[in-house]
Amino acid sequence: MVGWSVLRMGSARIPTDAGEFTLYLYTNDHDDKEHLALIMGDVAGHADIPVRIHSECFTGDVIGSRRCDCGEQLGRAMKLIGDAGRGVIIYLRQEGRGIGLLEKLRAYNLQDQGYDTVDANLLLGHQADERDYTVASEILKDLQVESILLLTNNPSKLTALSDLGVAVSARIPLQINANPDNLAYLQAKVQRMNHWIDLDRHSDSTPPPIPPAF
Repeated sequence: MVGWSVLRMGSARIPTDAGEFTLYLYTNDHDDKEHLALIMGDVAGHADIPVRIHSECFTGDVIGSRRCDCGEQLGRAMKLIGDAGRGVIIYLRQEGRGIGLLEKLRAYNLQDQGYDTVDANLLLGHQADERDYTVASEILKDLQVESILLLTNNPSKLTALSDLGVAVSARIPLQINANPDNLAYLQAKVQRMNHWIDLDRHSDSTPPPIPPAF
């Protein structure tokens, strides 16, 4: 989209179990939300930076819900970036694949009645995935990241970022163990949304290496 931009409002040092990050808060004139970028190391002007574009999930990220794999993916991405010594996590405020928390709770209730995650969204009048990654592409421009190693299992995210002009050098999978509460959800992501998830592989398998920081 032409004619709008992101604005970095402030930053602070954030020490975590995965290492020390800097958290940036962004506003923009595309939507009315504040988005975040968690940065480790020197990324400006560098290529092949490990990047996770993570959409907000209150239930998974904050309270540890077992209904999804979001919180585990975020934690695994932070560890991979910490081990590499550099990287970016962009935290987009688009809960429930873009439908918002209230509609997500309604979708959960439909899933408890036997509908999968895709059909639940459709029954509520939404698309299966309504997320927009334009803000993420603008944040990467502001951070002067030349190209990225995208930490994702979602082919649509890779395509969307490439269409927005983000140079994606490679994809790094975030393999998560299924549990009884999210198995049907993960199966639907594989079968209905073509996500690259090997439900027979364990998450403690050795992940692909990420280049260390310069």
